[in-house]
Amino acid sequence: MDQAITQWINSFAASNVLLDSAMIAATNVGVPLLVALVVGQWWSKVDRTHVRHTCIAAGLSFLIGLGLNQIILLFVHRVRPYDAGFSNLIISKSPDWSFPSDHATASIAIVATFALHGLPRRAFVFGLLALLICWSRVFVGTHYLTDVLGGSLTGAVAAMLVWVFYREGSRLDRLATGIL
Repeated sequence: MDQAITQWINSFAASNVLLDSAMIAATNVGVPLLVALVVGQWWSKVDRTHVRHTCIAAGLSFLIGLGLNQIILLFVHRVRPYDAGFSNLIISKSPDWSFPSDHATASIAIVATFALHGLPRRAFVFGLLALLICWSRVFVGTHYLTDVLGGSLTGAVAAMLVWVFYREGSRLDRLATGIL
């Protein structure tokens, strides 16, 4: 089923120049754009201390999620779908294994952080961009659907870990959120 869904999503690749360009852009600049949007939240005028705490937590979740992926990659060596003949690749090849998707991990870690910290509007907007990023990874042919789902799970777990262990109002948090 994973292969069938991956092939279906990827079947639209290379059929429309505008759609291909949009998906390639989402794949290439989606995560940096999401990070820039989080950084921009630092100067929020509403509930500034809480938003700043959430921005720091999002950064930590992002980094911890990608770190967890590196551990997973030591044990899981899944061939990319284009190497297995299941997808039509429309971007450059990736040098690492397919599972889990770093793009999904990074973007979902940010979304989950904002959701866990009670900022639903921001989480919703970031979630739309994260969904586009995740979809684009399958569309361009570089990931299976389950790679994206696995990366999303890793990102969510990282956000939960940070939510539990990095407490708002702690001495470290007051120091970090007081910058600028």
